[in-house]
Amino acid sequence: MTAEISEYDTARIEAKWQAAWDQADLFRATRSAAPKYYVLEMFPYPSGRIHIGHVRNYTMGDVIARYKMSSGFNVLHPMGWDAFGMPAENAAMASGGHPKDWTYQNIDVMRGQMKPLGLSIDWSREFATCDPEYYGQQQALFLDMLDAGLVYRKNATVNWDPVDMTVLANEQVENGRGWRSGAEVERRELTQWFFKISDMAEDLLDGLTSLKDWPEKVRLMQENWIGKSRGLQMIFPMTTPVHGQDGIEVYTTRPDTLRGASFIAIAPEHPLAKALAEDNADLAAFAADVRKGGTTEEALEKAEKRGFDTGLTVDNPLGGTLPVWIANFVLMDYGTGAIFGCPAHDQRDLDFARKYDLPVIDTFVAVQDGHPVTTEAFTPPKTEAVRWLDHPTGLDITTGQAAIAATIDWAEAKGLGTGKTQYRLRDWGLSRQRYWGCPIPVVHCDACGVVPEKKENLPVVLPDDVTFDVPGNPLDRHLSWRDTPCPNCGKPARRETDTMDTFVDSSWYYARFTAPRAKTPTDLDDAAYWMNVDQYIGGVEHAILHLLYSRFFARAMGKTGHLPQGTEEPFKALFTQGMVTHAIFQTRDDKGRPVYHLPEDVDLDSKTVRATGETIEIIPSAKMSKSKRNVVDPQDIISSYGADTARWFVLSDSPPERDVEWTASGAEATFKHLRRVHRLATDIARADRAANAADTDLARATARAIHEVTEGIEGFAFNKSVAKLYEFTNTLHKSDAGAQARRDAMKILAQLMAPMTPHLAEEIWSMMGGEGFVLNTPWPKADPGLLVEDAILLPIQINGKKKSELSVSKDMPNAEVEALVLGDTIVQRALNGGQPKKLIIVPGRIVNVVI
Repeated sequence: MTAEISEYDTARIEAKWQAAWDQADLFRATRSAAPKYYVLEMFPYPSGRIHIGHVRNYTMGDVIARYKMSSGFNVLHPMGWDAFGMPAENAAMASGGHPKDWTYQNIDVMRGQMKPLGLSIDWSREFATCDPEYYGQQQALFLDMLDAGLVYRKNATVNWDPVDMTVLANEQVENGRGWRSGAEVERRELTQWFFKISDMAEDLLDGLTSLKDWPEKVRLMQENWIGKSRGLQMIFPMTTPVHGQDGIEVYTTRPDTLRGASFIAIAPEHPLAKALAEDNADLAAFAADVRKGGTTEEALEKAEKRGFDTGLTVDNPLGGTLPVWIANFVLMDYGTGAIFGCPAHDQRDLDFARKYDLPVIDTFVAVQDGHPVTTEAFTPPKTEAVRWLDHPTGLDITTGQAAIAATIDWAEAKGLGTGKTQYRLRDWGLSRQRYWGCPIPVVHCDACGVVPEKKENLPVVLPDDVTFDVPGNPLDRHLSWRDTPCPNCGKPARRETDTMDTFVDSSWYYARFTAPRAKTPTDLDDAAYWMNVDQYIGGVEHAILHLLYSRFFARAMGKTGHLPQGTEEPFKALFTQGMVTHAIFQTRDDKGRPVYHLPEDVDLDSKTVRATGETIEIIPSAKMSKSKRNVVDPQDIISSYGADTARWFVLSDSPPERDVEWTASGAEATFKHLRRVHRLATDIARADRAANAADTDLARATARAIHEVTEGIEGFAFNKSVAKLYEFTNTLHKSDAGAQARRDAMKILAQLMAPMTPHLAEEIWSMMGGEGFVLNTPWPKADPGLLVEDAILLPIQINGKKKSELSVSKDMPNAEVEALVLGDTIVQRALNGGQPKKLIIVPGRIVNVVI
């Protein structure tokens, strides 16, 4: 396809080349003998429209995909939609519509926004997690995991919204209230489904060491979330047994602070607390009130510390007794649901002790000057040496870590407890009491109990005829869907009406992309060829749960036969990109509340709202947010400047791991540069100039550009590659080289720009007479000989001080260098007709003339 030589008409150029790529089916991925490369961006939630922040994420992936295609790899670059979840239900409640309609309409809109960007995506593999074809295979995975003992049911304390009548995820609880209803969230015990992720804690921790191409901070976040610790499990005997219980079992990661214990605290859900509440109305009321608080560690950390004195005591093995309290900050699902409080060395315990006037006993102090406990607990790192006060093992100065080990050994020798390794990682509760999610494929039968659905009956499809006019889960009220024969005995039974946490949907989609139309969750041959993901790209906000759950699922799918050996770590390399920011434009209403305005509605010259003339307040460099209306729609940019401008800009101004601010002036400057490149290509295509000595200089500049742009792409330093392309464009513009040399250099420029600005690159390649698509042309390689500088600048020192310099050939013999140095005007003036005492030459580095 020969390009027309004309003005830089982005609409014509980009439509032409996208049509050509589609006609050639250029991005369809099939297995081949070529080495594979799987690049994947975290797939989007179909919220309505994409913004320029999405463009940055997908452009980064596209740069890598296109570069790898040109480098001879068989590339898989798919796209899908993380489509289940509460926002769709909220929209349905607000509008009277249906989550399914809202979701698929948004997918159509967002796909329509993404395709004009010219992304090298294999759209034939597209799916949404709300497609029955997808979630039916997820149900099959669930059944296999259930059979393998990786799924179970148990009672658990959850965040319960009493208005919406649903369990809320931790992130859906804001300031103790449901994110949608605003109701005070309660802690309630419900029977929930769980994935047994804790069984893999050690394996998940060990696996982090192999992830060399992950950001260190992400690996550390994962490590901290798994939270391996070595502690002591011990029983504090009840001074007076009660309710058949003669002791309280405690797990502590700081047994070294036992001397500083001043109270025992148990969770409101602890069996002893429940037993006591049956006979104590005040305690029962306290426990009920506490249940209105959040269940997360963060929520409990921030909440006011509250306690109830049971009046009971336990014996401290180091002497004396400790009071037993029920406290709102103790979690039943961590350790044993009971702790000993050491206020001197734990801020949470200190806040509690100050409130209830409990003793504060120093166990250790700083080595130098001691540490009197005031408003803050003394909590130095475990690796820091401290001075111990009357430690039971006789320790004087040592680290906390050493003291922990010594205390465990001492306690075991005394028969006071047992050393135990614990993990912060809890099993993954997947039950959600809502409609728009993957149905859990089990049936509850009075005769048979919990019965897995038969695989031949999958998918268990969500019914479409539901309403949201009353609170609660519509599936509970849909009798014709809920009531079903037992798959085992055929008697009347009830389907499980809980649906799966949406993290499940995104925890295995990378594997499904390898064979998205398979009649089983994966095709093992396809998975063996394409897995693992070679480059994964997404936001750091998903650094913990999504990645951890995905790693768990890869292991679980291996255990259940859905992934081959060697795929336990699904993402070889991970890159977490920065955000695209934009100024917020706001005015105030008559009550002083902010009113936000879209960028296109603002006149920046006068700093006013176009429609009303109101003066705006500008908040610079803020995260793009629909609620703040500081989003930039890529379609507006494409219609004004073209997709290549949007792509180039988001790659150019900042390292990709950092935030970049979108500005209208920056976009315009980018467009002008690309228009200049197009004009330069047009001039070169028409030029007729004989070869000359400048051809060699241009060849050297071209080799350097190839080397540095390639280095930038491979190192995820796209901004450095872009900077080099700016420089090379200027070099080519100023070059006096002949027509053929300039055409050759322009073709290389097109190849180097192709990952970033694929449409313009194809246009220039065609202008220069290139064959086929630039994308299919092997990536250029720099001639090593041209990367070596022939001439070097040699400093000349006289008596150790630089006085002159000399340009010489890199390999010039010392005798020739000496002759040139002695002929230098400044050296001759210093010698004043005489000879140097010494002339020292360090080849390629420096010359020192000693007079």
